[in-house]
Amino acid sequence: MRSFVRQLSVLGLCLFCLGCSARVKQYKVEVVREYPHDTGAYTQGLFFHGGRFYESTGQFGESSFREVELATGKVLSQMNFQQKYFAEGSVMLGGNLYILTWLNKVAFVYDAATLEYKQSYSYPREGWGLTTDGTSLIASDGSARLFFLTPEFKQERYVDVKMDGRPVRNLNELEYIDGKVWANVYMTDLIVVINPKDGTVEASIDCSGLLPHSLRSPKTDVLNGIARDPGTGSIYLTGKYWPRLYEIKPIPLK
Repeated sequence: MRSFVRQLSVLGLCLFCLGCSARVKQYKVEVVREYPHDTGAYTQGLFFHGGRFYESTGQFGESSFREVELATGKVLSQMNFQQKYFAEGSVMLGGNLYILTWLNKVAFVYDAATLEYKQSYSYPREGWGLTTDGTSLIASDGSARLFFLTPEFKQERYVDVKMDGRPVRNLNELEYIDGKVWANVYMTDLIVVINPKDGTVEASIDCSGLLPHSLRSPKTDVLNGIARDPGTGSIYLTGKYWPRLYEIKPIPLK
């Protein structure tokens, strides 16, 4: 039943996006380069920090946080979670690494330099995506809402994300890029670009066809994972159990 409901939700979103007004800018993606990606990685969080590339992966018994070599996809170091934890979004802020869990209602904090455990916080909702604007943590929970939190996970405010006045649900992995929040819409090939001040979707990015059918297997899952390298400005996308990571450029649709 859940799968059927998600399919209806995805269909409704796709039909809705076809009717988006001119106020919402529409883009497709152009591949600049492609790199190997670990097909054992159920990608949840993806980001650059200090010139290094990091990824958090999910699933019970498979969850990890890892540093990855961009050019080869090789895992340089990895921290694994206990079987009972399903890791989700991750980000570094103020010398700390923050990682959400999906259903465990706990968020973990580690030293960003050593990855030594520091503490955990009780988290009152499902954990999905996580990013930062450099001051606040910004989190999603699978709804149409983004939460702005202190580094101690106290809620500062929230915004309801809407496209042409209608809520956009299933907000998943997040990345803060040039003052906007980019979000994967779970179970779709769509990325929405959100104004963090009021939750308005200002642009949508159609990523359909990014991973060709020839590279898909029965295990290949959905698009999920957005990272911007602040050193170069390059933007990277991947998906859960995908064999490729893509450097992309958004191209406006006429």
